[in-house]
Amino acid sequence: MKPRLARKLWFAIPGDIDTRTGGTIYDKQMMAELRRMGWEVEHIAWPTSFPFPSPADIQIAAESLAVCPDGALVLIDGLAFGVLPDVAAAAAQRLNLAALVHHPLALESGLSPNTARSLAASERQALAHVRAIIVTSELTAATLRADYDIGETPVTVAKPGIHKPGPYPRPRNPVPHLLSVGTVIPRKAYDILVESLALITDLEWRCTIAGSLARSPETTANLRELISKYSMDYLITLTGEVSDLDPLYRAADVLISSSRYEGYGMAIAEALAYRLPVVAANAGAIPDLVPEYAGILVPPGDPVALAAALRHLLGDPAYRETLATGAAKAALELAGWNDTAAQVASALDAIQLQ
Repeated sequence: MKPRLARKLWFAIPGDIDTRTGGTIYDKQMMAELRRMGWEVEHIAWPTSFPFPSPADIQIAAESLAVCPDGALVLIDGLAFGVLPDVAAAAAQRLNLAALVHHPLALESGLSPNTARSLAASERQALAHVRAIIVTSELTAATLRADYDIGETPVTVAKPGIHKPGPYPRPRNPVPHLLSVGTVIPRKAYDILVESLALITDLEWRCTIAGSLARSPETTANLRELISKYSMDYLITLTGEVSDLDPLYRAADVLISSSRYEGYGMAIAEALAYRLPVVAANAGAIPDLVPEYAGILVPPGDPVALAAALRHLLGDPAYRETLATGAAKAALELAGWNDTAAQVASALDAIQLQ
C-alpha cells in the first residue's frame, strides 16, 4: 500500500508557465486556485520541447519524478504526459499519477498521419498508468473513453473558468472591430480567416489577431504573406502575445474563431462574458459552448461560409446586438476559476481515498 500525502500536489508542466496559451493559462490558474484552497502545490517545470522532446528532455522529466517522495500525488499536463509512456509506467510503481488532458495530442493540426498515429498510441499507453484523468470538456472525455482504452479510470470534466468583467459601455466603433484570439499555429487556421476576410473587403471593418507569433514561425510567415497577397496589411493587425486581453475584448464588436479543432475554446468563453457575438468554426467542443442565440457556427475550413456569416453580422447591427444579448445570457452558465479548481480538487482527493 502506498503512503498517502493529503493536500499536497506536484504539478508537472512543460514550457514557460507565463506563456499565453489556453493550456498554460489553465495550469497557472489551477496552481493559484488550489493554493487558495489550502493545497501545497509544487510546480515541476519541464522543458519546452514537448510534445516532441529530445532524449535529454525525457531524462529530465524522469529525474524530476524520481525525486518525488513515495506516494506523492502528481498531476502531469497532457502536452507532456502523452509522450512519456515509459516514464509513466516506471513512476506509477510508487507515485499516484493523474493526467490533465486539454485535448488528445493526435488531434493537433499539421501532423503527418504517421505522427498522429504515433502520438495516439503513445498517449493511449501513458494513460494506462494513471489513477485519474482530468479533462476540460465533455468532448475530450468522450473521445478518451471511445478511442483511448481508459477502461474504468475516473474522468473528471473541469471546464476552464472565466473572469467576468464588470459592466461597461458597448463600443461605438464607426468601423466594426473584429477580434480573433489564439496562438498562430496551424490548428487555429488563420489562413482560413484571412481568406474569408478577403471576400468581404467591400465592407468596412478592421481585424485584430492577438496571439503569439513565435510558436510556429513558418505559420506566422505564411500568414503575413497571405495578408500581403490580398493587400490587407492596413486592415489586419497581428499583435503578437498579449498579456492583458481585457482592452481588446472591450473594444471589439465580434469574436471570430476559425480554429480547426478546440478541446474547449477559452477565448470564446471569455468573449461571451464580454457580450461579444461569436462567429466560429463548428469544430471540437465549440458547439457545446456557443448556443445559436449567441453566435453563428460554420463548417471548419470553409472561408466562403465564414465570410457569409461575417457579412450577415457586419450588415445588420441589430442582429449583432441580439447576439450580444445572447452572449451575455450564455456567459451566465459559465463557471469561475474557483469552481474549476473545486472540481480538480475533488478529483485529486478521490485519488487519495482510493
